[in-house]
Amino acid sequence: MNKTIRRASVFTLLLVLSLLVRATWLQFYDGKALADDNDNRRNAIATYSRPLGNIIVAGEAVTGSTRTKGSDLAYKRTYQDGRLYAAVTGFASQAYAPTQLEGVYKDLLNGTDPRLRTVMDTVTGERAEPGDVVTTIDPAVQKAAYRALGGTKGAAVAVDPKTGRILAVVSTPSYDPASLTDANSAGTAWKTLNADEEKPLTNRALRQPLPPGSTFKLVVAAAALENGLYKNVDEHTDSPDPYIMPGTVRELPNESKSAPCRNASIRVALRYSCNNVFGHMAVELGQDKVKAMAEKFGFNDDKRDVPVRAYPSVYPSNMDKAQTALSGIGQFDVTATPLQMAMVSAALANGGKLVSPHMVSQITDSGGEVLENYDDGADTTEIVSSATAEQLRSAMETVVKDGTGTNALIDGVTVGGKTGTAQHGENNSKTPYAWFTSYGTSDDSGKQVAVAVMVEQSDAARSEVSGNGLAAPVARAMMRAALK
Repeated sequence: MNKTIRRASVFTLLLVLSLLVRATWLQFYDGKALADDNDNRRNAIATYSRPLGNIIVAGEAVTGSTRTKGSDLAYKRTYQDGRLYAAVTGFASQAYAPTQLEGVYKDLLNGTDPRLRTVMDTVTGERAEPGDVVTTIDPAVQKAAYRALGGTKGAAVAVDPKTGRILAVVSTPSYDPASLTDANSAGTAWKTLNADEEKPLTNRALRQPLPPGSTFKLVVAAAALENGLYKNVDEHTDSPDPYIMPGTVRELPNESKSAPCRNASIRVALRYSCNNVFGHMAVELGQDKVKAMAEKFGFNDDKRDVPVRAYPSVYPSNMDKAQTALSGIGQFDVTATPLQMAMVSAALANGGKLVSPHMVSQITDSGGEVLENYDDGADTTEIVSSATAEQLRSAMETVVKDGTGTNALIDGVTVGGKTGTAQHGENNSKTPYAWFTSYGTSDDSGKQVAVAVMVEQSDAARSEVSGNGLAAPVARAMMRAALK
């Protein structure tokens, strides 16, 4: 064999070996990644070869599946009251990755969750029968929130303080998940929804933190009481009015010039929403103590799963004293989701203890056998002492009885709340955000609910935008539905 043939033979052998190595690598190492790739149509064909499992609300399925015509994708997802529950269910699409509960439990709902497999499934290699997701959502509270928000851009969350069960998650404007289920039409719907300036696909209840305004004053008040800055909510504070923020010549103004905010107690300051009191209080405490209290309530937690991952609410670091003052009234770089502010009210309503919120109670197999329970009250953390919680509840009840939150009053229910109107845009050039966070306790049964509402945009005139005017009526409707 001459040298040229020998070299060609060696080169050819190396090519064959390289091909074998690559084929082995693809099969044994990259195989699973390729099989799981969202662009692998075989996955969609397998997923939609039969009906999916369902998402359950109050014993009734709010999802379903229907047979398609002339397609290798034999079934597609359907929704009952899709717009009402979109912030809970999300969507399952033949063309796009699933979202919300549809995404979190996609393996359970399509039958690939290992817990669903029987011995026969293992032998035959077939997919198991899909399971179901049982939610904690109360349809009456969900409907009350959705109707009360109406045509506004906003969101609302309701939580049972004692169990952590999420009773409602609503985001408006909503969308119809069914428009995204069919591969043939999903693309057009997807483009339309993403081009919409109102961003209907955004879950504002869980995933759009915005400045919480004066509702954050509850966190500052809790920090002041827990750190001994003041003994109780009726002790006079050291609060000049007007209050000039440290290192500046800028006054931190109050909404009402006639409100008795100079040296006001925490009760009076919450009742009239005195900015000078809480701005000065935050500076006296220092940003570290305020931040520590905010984080106890759940701020800066980037792993809040309910089980949908909620975006973190933020209390910032490295502020100067003027910025710390602004943070004390829920401005500067402080942001919160409605879920977070509902958690604040829930902890205070529950004697200072926060039960981790969750909107799924259990998951089951196709026969109804429970695969996993999410125990109510299993994850509980003491945020503030029972004495501090009692003091703040008393002050919050004053806010609703004869303060800035009177639109939340309900006969036969003890309601405590806090309004908020947060600046929006440079120099507050855009319509402010209207907030309200509250709890309600039935005078007859003792049953409780905690609520937070955020109205981002409405048709109201700018002068009429307030937490009491726009958000409190929504909270009232939700609390009435929950405590009925």
